[in-house]
Amino acid sequence: MNTAEQLIACGRRTIKIETEAVAALNERIDESFVAACQLILASPSRVVVTGMGKSGHIARKIAATLASTGTPAFFVHPGEAAHGDMGMITCDDVVIALSNSGESNEIASLLPLFKRLRVKLIAMTGRPGSLMAQAADVHLNTGVKREACPLDLAPTSSTTSALVMGDALATALLEVRGFTEQDFAFSHPGGKLGRRLLLRVKDIMHTGKRLPLVCEGTSLAEALLEMSRKGMGMTTVVDHQGRLAGIFTDGDLRRALDLPLSPASIAIETVMTAACVTISEELLAAEALSIMQTRKINGLVCMDGDLRPTGAINLHDLLRSGVL
Repeated sequence: MNTAEQLIACGRRTIKIETEAVAALNERIDESFVAACQLILASPSRVVVTGMGKSGHIARKIAATLASTGTPAFFVHPGEAAHGDMGMITCDDVVIALSNSGESNEIASLLPLFKRLRVKLIAMTGRPGSLMAQAADVHLNTGVKREACPLDLAPTSSTTSALVMGDALATALLEVRGFTEQDFAFSHPGGKLGRRLLLRVKDIMHTGKRLPLVCEGTSLAEALLEMSRKGMGMTTVVDHQGRLAGIFTDGDLRRALDLPLSPASIAIETVMTAACVTISEELLAAEALSIMQTRKINGLVCMDGDLRPTGAINLHDLLRSGVL
């Protein structure tokens, strides 16, 4: 077998073994899984996730997933816990401890302390008869028939199995808690999803002196100067009471060029779009984007209760904000 064929065969064998390991978890989503979820739901405090070595890496990810989906959680290194970090754990917490063998020395040394604190313990191991499994209030079996490593030594299938079980816990808790997209956005305000779900038109719209605005009776030439100064590719047009009369855009300008009159002699209200699309400044920026895409327009105007323009946004604003 040449090198390319060997690499492909190895990759496919790894995926097959790990897929089988994950599929085996289906039968283990049972009463123990329910009990683990109920322990966490009943806790008035946090979930502390711990693990050593490769299990520790998986434990960190599980803690992060729980924390970002409505279940306060953090990772504690078992070695550090034995040297002071046990002070981070309270009697109201729930501990999830990961170890494929279930015999990790670093975690085993903490078991008496967990008992002394009366902390509820969920053990996630590959051996139901292990020390950790026997000491736990709930045991979640993540055992695998074999590792994907051809030597059956390096943690591969076992870590994947533990990771998937952790995801199953997190998503089950998320659903029962009624965790919403809005809640997720608050946990991820710096991400694109957070911006899409939290950012409102009022947060990015042009207001005050930045809002392009001319009055009826203004010439097309003067309106073009206002558009150039404000750089939005459009200007609002108001009547003499300050109420929105229409909008003049780059598209309107192209159409106005077909008229026989000069820009200095054309009043802006004769070439503006009177029936323009307006929105509330409380609208989500993502919803404003959807309106622009549906109506095939590049800008939107916000109005107050007296029909006076309070702000405007365009596609460039949405692009800069990360919504687009």
